Order: sequence, then C-alpha cells, then structure tokens
Amino acid sequence: MNTNNVTYLNPGTVILIGIPGLEHVQFWIGFPFFTVCLVALLGNIILLIIIPAERSLHQPMYIFLAVLAATDIGLCAAIAPKMLAIFWFRAYSMAFDACLAQLFFIHTLQCMESGILLAMAFDRYIAICDPLRHTSILTPSILGRMIVVVVIGAVVLVGLLPILIKRLHHFWSIQIAHSYCEHMAVVKLAADDVQVNKICGLFVGFSILGFDMVFIIISYALIFQAVFRLKQKEARLKAFNTCTAHIFVFLEFYILAFFSFFSHRFGHVVPSTHILLSTIYLLLPPALNPIVYGVKNMVIRKRVAQIFFLDHAHQ
Repeated sequence: MNTNNVTYLNPGTVILIGIPGLEHVQFWIGFPFFTVCLVALLGNIILLIIIPAERSLHQPMYIFLAVLAATDIGLCAAIAPKMLAIFWFRAYSMAFDACLAQLFFIHTLQCMESGILLAMAFDRYIAICDPLRHTSILTPSILGRMIVVVVIGAVVLVGLLPILIKRLHHFWSIQIAHSYCEHMAVVKLAADDVQVNKICGLFVGFSILGFDMVFIIISYALIFQAVFRLKQKEARLKAFNTCTAHIFVFLEFYILAFFSFFSHRFGHVVPSTHILLSTIYLLLPPALNPIVYGVKNMVIRKRVAQIFFLDHAHQ
C-alpha cells in the first residue's frame, strides 16, 4: 500500500521514465535497441516481399511465417518510436488513452505471435506424422480460418485489459517505471481495487500463452515419437532439420516470455533488469526470426542474395 495520501483522479497523461536506475545511460542504451529494431524491420519486410513473390514458398509453413513477419513489424512499430523518444529526446509524457492503446497493441501482437507459433507447430506435426494428407488438411481456406481465429482470440481477450483499466479512477502515481506501457506496470499505479485486473491478466496470459505452449509441446512430443520410429538415419535427420528453426524460435519466445511474465508478478528482480529483459523479449525475436528461417531455407537465401548482391552488381 502506498503511504502517500495524494491520488490522481482520471489522469489524462502518464510519465514513462524508461529504465529506472539507468536514466543516465538511457541515451546510449537506445542505440543497440535501435539496431535490433532496424534488423527486425529489414528482415521481416524482406520476408514479406519474398514469400508472396516466390511460388515455391506458397506453403502453409511460409504463409504462417509471413503472418509472423507482419506481427513482428507491428510489435516494433508499437514499441520502438516511443521508447527511443524517451531514451534520446526525454519525451517522457504520454496521453493515458494512448498508453492504453499501446498496451493493447503490444499484448495483442504478443498473443498473435504465440498463436502463429502454435499453427506452425501443427503444420510441422501434419507434415511429418501424416505427410500424405498435409495439403488436403491445410487447405488455403483452413489456413485463413486458423489465422482469423488467432487474431480474433487475441483481440477479444487482450481487449479486456484496457477496458478493465478504464474502470479505475484513482491512481497513486502517474509515473510508469517502464519504457513502454505494460499491463501490470499500469495496474500497479492504481489506488482502487485491482484484484479483477490481476486475475484477468493472469487469465489472458495462461489462456493464450499457456494454452499455446502446452499444445506446441504436445505437437513436438508426437513429432519426435514419429521421427524416432523412422528406420533410416537420413530420414530422421531430414525430419529433424525441418523442425529446428521452429524449435529455436519457440524456445526463445517462450523462455523470455515466461521469465518476463512471472518476474513482474511474483519475482524480486531488480526493476532495471526486468525492464531490459522484457524489452529484449519483445524486440529480439522479431530480429532473430527472419535470420533463423532465412538461414534454414535455400530459396530465401538465394532471393536475399539477389536483392543485395546481384541487383547491386547490375548497377
């Protein structure tokens, strides 16, 4: 409980202080984050150019990868401008409604990314465990429905969070100890009863991230079971090779996600460490995803080489 008796009634603005304890070096911290965002934007834009243009990539895995790339671009656009404005130009203030909008878009895109990773795991499960029916099961209409379900589920569930925050009227402070508007960082400022907000935040986290993670693990348990049944070593290695990129992306996303999720609610992590890690969790996967999938796919590698080298040689 805050001992300060002064409260703010329906504040119109909030103050994002960035990384508490590291304000004196935030200007320099902004440069590596800017570099990561630049890599993420460039890599994902290239994927969105290559995948529609290359007919051999018009497969479920790469359609999902294109949606993941669009989601990653959205995440960078939702976080980076304000965060870098705080670090470089000391633009700390933000309209309260704009803060809630940023909160909504960041968490919605996070949940969409998790849902797309589950869809990609399902695609790998069908491709390895039932390859003869892969194209008949994952038809274009089914792919479209899966993507729509992921988007609607994320929008509806995450939409509850800012709606519940809007019912709060009294706040102990308008200073958010973060570089972007995160749900629990905003909720902790409230002087009103926030039990419903906390329960809803946990429900959204577990019903989307937890549900997706459990079914991704089940999918890969079944995939590994099927792979180990293959008699030929070459066939086993080929099957594993089709999954390595997705497994890497899955691990980086969920390990960072759950560390950020639980440390903010139950842990005693130094605030500056938590904020740095939670920001890395949001910005690093968008930068790594196109690199991981690009390195693993020969068609994407060749097209990237054409874009950067052949076109330059012709000039």
